[in-house]
Order: sequence, then C-alpha cells, then structure tokens
Amino acid sequence: MYKKIIENIKPELEKSIKFFENELQKARVSHASPSLVEDIEVNCFGSSFPLKQLGAISCPQSNQIVIQPWDKSYIEPIEKAIGQSGLGMSAVVDKDLIRLNLPLLTEEYRQSLIRNMNEKAEQARRTIRHWRESAWENLQEFFKEKKITEDDKFRGKDELQKMIDQSNDKIKELIEKKKKEIE
Repeated sequence: MYKKIIENIKPELEKSIKFFENELQKARVSHASPSLVEDIEVNCFGSSFPLKQLGAISCPQSNQIVIQPWDKSYIEPIEKAIGQSGLGMSAVVDKDLIRLNLPLLTEEYRQSLIRNMNEKAEQARRTIRHWRESAWENLQEFFKEKKITEDDKFRGKDELQKMIDQSNDKIKELIEKKKKEIE
C-alpha cells in the first residue's frame, strides 16, 4: 500500500526535473542553439504563438541564429518579440530572414547565468520537497487509519527519501554539466 503512494509522486518528480532541464537548455552558453529562441512568444494577428510555429530556426554559425519566417508578415512581430525577450540579442532583418548575432560571453554574464541557474534549481528543489511532504503526510494518514503498519510507514519513508535524494542528485548533476559548458 505504501509503495503506491511513493509511485504516485514519481511522475511529478520526473516532471520537475524535466522542466528544470528545459530551463537550462534555454540558458545561452558559448554557442547558438534554436532552443534559445524557439519558445519566445510572438504576438501576431491578435494571438500569441511560440516562435517555432512561425518559422524555421537554424544556426549556420556558432554565434548566429537564423529565423526564416513562413510568411513575410511575421517578420515585424518576430523582430519585436526578440527585442522584448530580454536575451540581449538584436534582430537584423536580411530580406526574408532574421539574423541574430550572439554577443560574446563576458564574465559578468557568466556569473549572472550561474545565479539564474541556481535560482531555477532551488525552485525545482522546492517542488520536490513539496511532493516529499505530500507523500509523507499520506503515509502518516494511512498509518493513522490503520491501512499500513508502522514498519511499512518507515519503509515508505526510507524509499521516499531515496527517491528524493536521486532527484536532487540529478538536479545537481545537470547544474554541474551546464557550469562546464558556460566556462
């Protein structure tokens, strides 16, 4: 019975880690990547669309991203959205293309990236702690209702902690990998 409680939070822990991993992919490192801009929201014709739905995104050079909108009418809204995105890139319109040149990584920007990563990691850890507390409360409730034994309650607590530790280790591993990319 206690295993079911623990199994129920497993997908939630995996979602937290996957979300954190996606956030890390958006952080700009020393080379260009479509993931830096593909989720930028573009207001077009009164609706909001992610950039990846409005054109093809490629990286012909390590410091350049090229966006080829599927319709010329998308160029101006895309250019505006990139300017407002806070990525520090300026869009240059070249006929039917939009070119983004990535600035060089300064030490100040690297430090800012690391701070931002640590904040996002802490958010992921908070979510994981929330799920741990929720599962522990369920285990205690089942024990009070005599649905599980005291031994099962503590076995559940140990298994739960093991799963939480694995999730936190994965977050730590992702941060270390990203720090190496930045440096």
